[in-house]
Amino acid sequence: MTFPHPQARLVAAGEPKGGLSGDELVHHIARTADVLARLRPGPLLCGMRNNLASVLRYLAAWRAGRAIALLDPDLPAGALADLSRRFRPAALLGFTHAVDGSPPARHEAPPPHPDLAVLLATSGSTGSPKLVRLSRQAVLANAHAIVEALSITPGEIAPTSLPLHYSYGLSVLNSHLAAGATVVLTEAGLLERSFWAHLDEHRCTSLAAVPYQYEMLRRLRFDRAEHPSLTTLTQAGGRLSPELVTRFSAQADRFFVMYGQTEATARIAVLPPDRLADRPGSAGRAVPGGRLSVVDDEVVYHGPNVMMGYADDAADLALGDQLGGVLRTGDLGRLDSDGFLYLTGRLKRIAKIFGIRVNLDDVERLLRDSVPIAATSGDDRVTVWAEGLDAAGCAGLARRLGAELRVHWSGFDVRRVERLPLLATGKVDYRALESRT
Repeated sequence: MTFPHPQARLVAAGEPKGGLSGDELVHHIARTADVLARLRPGPLLCGMRNNLASVLRYLAAWRAGRAIALLDPDLPAGALADLSRRFRPAALLGFTHAVDGSPPARHEAPPPHPDLAVLLATSGSTGSPKLVRLSRQAVLANAHAIVEALSITPGEIAPTSLPLHYSYGLSVLNSHLAAGATVVLTEAGLLERSFWAHLDEHRCTSLAAVPYQYEMLRRLRFDRAEHPSLTTLTQAGGRLSPELVTRFSAQADRFFVMYGQTEATARIAVLPPDRLADRPGSAGRAVPGGRLSVVDDEVVYHGPNVMMGYADDAADLALGDQLGGVLRTGDLGRLDSDGFLYLTGRLKRIAKIFGIRVNLDDVERLLRDSVPIAATSGDDRVTVWAEGLDAAGCAGLARRLGAELRVHWSGFDVRRVERLPLLATGKVDYRALESRT
């Protein structure tokens, strides 16, 4: 199975050339692969930017059979040094910060498993995370499942609207390359004028975004009529409010709601546009080739795109498949009689107030109609972080939660923040909030 597809095209936004495709793309990949193949054994740690150099490096590692970790290029020097110590890479490529001091001592470590292709940080991880081990089969299986579920054709053109070191952003790249479509590489964000200039210049047909980005687009009064080539919108990375699903599905010919995890290479379920009306709130059905079940209220996914396992250090990279295609997601949910998935919370998003169990996702859902908020657990209390509220507003939210959840309001510590801290993926950085308590 050829990857990328012979018709696939990479375009660097703002460049006058028509991009790389066909034999020219193959030539550039092969030339970089030759360089990578001459490096000493071990994984490659790559600061993955939304630019041509990073994507060529990724595809060259794939061609050369080198395991490559795609990481935040702006990792602090200390975190990068810790990853280097733990994983003993053959090279560090593309990072903003250099690692101080001499390379770590090279102790005996088995080479990475031959099936291992890509390493990604666990979703929401900051600092020095454990890595998700993805096989070549898993990457290709999920790419082709997405192509089928979203009906991606060679005529599709997608911009890099998400970081490529994030599984959702990487899956957009992989699926379009697998389909023989075009990817426009831009490091501009959705709030920058240049992003929309690039989108219009290259006549992009689809846009992928997470809930926070859709909230920003709502505030900016996004109007699809200003971008006539844009026909498809996709959403993953967390639950999008019903109001925003309705608003943006009306702004596109096709609006896909999706659910996924890094541990499943990217996407697990897709709700197609024609089921938005009769399955409101659903995350959809399993992607082609996959299957969903619910065991003790936990969502379990079965499919060829499930990770091989986690890695904490270099020795773990030599391990084979530890999960056998079965992923316990840690998400709570239910399936209806037609196999549509409804998510209800996280197993670990549970706090206790005066001995009573409180689901933090329920807390956030209850207050979603007020201001942007996030909930974290503390010692016998729930801390609620609310954007821009004054003291009276915070006290009002605490009393509202107490009444709604039938727990004394003093169990909720509502605090004002100017802005909720966000990860590069647009998700709330709960670890940053927890560090303030």
